[in-house]
Amino acid sequence: MAVKLRLKRMGSKAKPFYRIVAADSRSPRDGRFLEVVGTYDPVKGSDHVTVSEEKALKWLNNGALPTDTVRNILSKQGIMKKYAEMKKAGK
Repeated sequence: MAVKLRLKRMGSKAKPFYRIVAADSRSPRDGRFLEVVGTYDPVKGSDHVTVSEEKALKWLNNGALPTDTVRNILSKQGIMKKYAEMKKAGK
């Protein structure tokens, strides 16, 4: 099973709100997911992002691939840098 970290759209029309979720790559965008990792609210701005660093690192270490948007969000939160350091130290 290929797992991806991606956005699940919530909210109403013209007021998007996203959950960052770990989901099977074969499931639809707003379909079944494995775990909620965080939230992202683009209407309020880029500072309205909450990500559970522990959950995100757990999924990244287990081989989950983030989508481009989620990768950018995680990079701004500093999680991708920690993941790269962990990966480099493990080798």
